[in-house]
Amino acid sequence: MKRRFVDHGLDNFAEHEVLELLLYYVYPRQDTNPIAHRFIKEFGSLANLLEADVKDIIKRLGVTENIAVLLSLMPPLANYYLRNRWDKNILLNDGETAGKFAASLFAGKITESLFLICLDKQRRSNFVSLIAEGTIDETAVYPRKIAEEAIRGQAVSVILAHNHPGGSARPSASDVEMTHRIAEGLSFIGITLLDHIIVSEDKYYSFAARGQAVAGY
Repeated sequence: MKRRFVDHGLDNFAEHEVLELLLYYVYPRQDTNPIAHRFIKEFGSLANLLEADVKDIIKRLGVTENIAVLLSLMPPLANYYLRNRWDKNILLNDGETAGKFAASLFAGKITESLFLICLDKQRRSNFVSLIAEGTIDETAVYPRKIAEEAIRGQAVSVILAHNHPGGSARPSASDVEMTHRIAEGLSFIGITLLDHIIVSEDKYYSFAARGQAVAGY
């Protein structure tokens, strides 16, 4: 199995085989195939297992903390890797590049999150701030915090990005209302909201591409 991975990558691996390969490193000299099947059966899928809480993994599988931490590390590691691949001063002057960059922020994230991407005069990203995690609502804390973080990031313009885990990338009525309020609030301090991008799995929705509420590129 290791040789298959070295020669061909993970593309043709079943999900239990991916887990089987990973478990070689915590169950040395053991057949990890039945262990992988048991783990996936307990959680329903490899994704559910990797996204589970460490304590829940320990309780339901009876494994050590080291094993549970290794498993739960995979999604945030993927997120860190994808974000790290981007140039820290990436030029975001079109919707496609901005959409791909925004999507990379949410790799491995299972809760709704809101990011602010701050851009300089040349529209290069110079600061990314996680504004909120959990359910994104319309409370006044978001416009205030966004303004504070935009000033902190010395932004000339900004892009909002948030995700809809497991749902549609299309904006809700509250998403649209929040975007209008934030664009208006930022305009008072001389900062332009270029876009609001909503990410769901491998899809994204750009307000700028549809001429909604934002200045656009």
